[in-house]
Amino acid sequence: MSLPRWDLSNIYPGLQSREFLDDLQSVPRELKRMTDYYNSNPAVPEGLAALVTKGSDLIGCYSNLGSYGYANFSTATTDKAAIAALGKTEDLSMPFSSFMVAVNNYLKKNETQVRKSLETETFKPYAFVIGEMISQASHQMSPELEDLASDLLRTGASSWGRLQEAVSSVASADFKGERKTVIQLRAMSSDADRETRKLAYEKELEIWKEHETDISYALNGVKGACITLEKRRGYAGPLERSVEDARISMPVLNSLISVLEESLPLFRSYLKTKAKLLGVERLGFYDLFAPVGTESKRWSYEEARDFIIANYSKFNPAMGEFASNAFAKNWIDAEARAGKTGGAYDIYFNKVKESRVFANFDYTYTSVSTLAHELGHAWHDHVISTRNELLAQYPMTLAETASIFAEFIVFKGAVEASTPEGQITIIEHFLQDACQVCVDILCRFYFERELFKRRAEGELTADEMSDMMLAAQKATYGDGLDETQLHKYMWAVKGHYYNEGFSFYNYPYAFGQLFALGIYQKSQEKSDEPFYEKYNRMLSITGSRNAVDVAASIGCDITSPEFWRSGMQVIASYVKKLEELCR
Repeated sequence: MSLPRWDLSNIYPGLQSREFLDDLQSVPRELKRMTDYYNSNPAVPEGLAALVTKGSDLIGCYSNLGSYGYANFSTATTDKAAIAALGKTEDLSMPFSSFMVAVNNYLKKNETQVRKSLETETFKPYAFVIGEMISQASHQMSPELEDLASDLLRTGASSWGRLQEAVSSVASADFKGERKTVIQLRAMSSDADRETRKLAYEKELEIWKEHETDISYALNGVKGACITLEKRRGYAGPLERSVEDARISMPVLNSLISVLEESLPLFRSYLKTKAKLLGVERLGFYDLFAPVGTESKRWSYEEARDFIIANYSKFNPAMGEFASNAFAKNWIDAEARAGKTGGAYDIYFNKVKESRVFANFDYTYTSVSTLAHELGHAWHDHVISTRNELLAQYPMTLAETASIFAEFIVFKGAVEASTPEGQITIIEHFLQDACQVCVDILCRFYFERELFKRRAEGELTADEMSDMMLAAQKATYGDGLDETQLHKYMWAVKGHYYNEGFSFYNYPYAFGQLFALGIYQKSQEKSDEPFYEKYNRMLSITGSRNAVDVAASIGCDITSPEFWRSGMQVIASYVKKLEELCR
């Protein structure tokens, strides 16, 4: 079976179609009109009604254009039409930002009347989201300054981020007689040959050493801009802003971090088991993604499709039917080809209330797992698709819930269906991912927290950044890795640090992993109602409640370390299983 390409024709007929071009022209006009409308301070509740009807539709159309532009570009990065379309959709971000600033200011200015209206049956469903917008208005500068900040970020902090991307994509070194970029060298971290992994790691460090000054200026620029803006907006710092955007609280974050910290011995035990499987005394940083086991089953795309549908269906027949429909209607672009970016993602098109899944299928179990993960995102989109657009925007902390849950039920099916040798490979891959999401994410959190603290006092040198990164790696990986073979330049590698609009792009991944596994533990309890019914109801409110209330709807308390420990217990059971298989 040839690998499929997705079908986007029911969203827009094409990049040059009248429908797409008309929306590109009408959306900025409508954004301007609505911005002027809210700046004129219309009466309440008329202005509130306009927000949940016309405003919601406008947000949806803006999002749809952005999704379409990116979907076309990511599958054809050298196509001039796709590049131009992406640029045009990205240009809409400024008028959209102005629109949101005007809305938030309007709500704040009329807060008393707005909150009174939110008590009525008509607007009660929007109470949390609109209350959140009022809170955000308290952290907004004047409209003129917000417009200026948005404009300057595109030419300032965003440019620093693009510098990091550019260096990462072209910086290279000689590797066995061939020029290899940093990206190509990092891809060798999963090579079966240890000497190849080690040499690629050493060459990568050489490249970063050559460019460390450039990249350190970029990181200083991005983080300096964040500190300045968050201070002007009245936040105590970037972490406070991050926690607010994540719809959690500091007690919730502290609870999560405490469980990650207490789990470090568990992951170090796993890393020592992996060292035994690889036949080495202690792992180097370049061994983290090394393959283990001798099982090398090749999965056809048809097998992957049938396996995902079958395991989804065991949990929830409707979920299996949904996945079957996604495969049948060409919602998945699975073929790796020239001009297509790497990685995988799910993207939603609210115009047709459908998702599309981007992947690069390579016939391994990893690719099967990736498809299961992204289709889990698509199921989340599907469940929440009946909601008003204002009630369908969920935070990153909750965005990984359905994807990791879906991935896990397929993982369990794969373990059950596999031989002992195959189980070693599959379980170790699960633990490899969990180690990254829990240990490496904690490492990144430590580094970024310290980076913001010290950047507020002045610019940092490349050596200082490297020392901070090594300190964070030693504090988290501990004796699970050889401390003489760590990666001091991970601050230069990870593009997340260079996202000027999203500080602490790390702990939400750990939140998502343990939240989904904690929910899975909950699903094992006896109940008169099918668990998937409770699960779907929970997914449906992820855009209209804070994370504490979302979790409470399914009987989970994320303010308590005990909840996070329940998710960690799932990981611990597979660490034990791997140790048994190893023996």
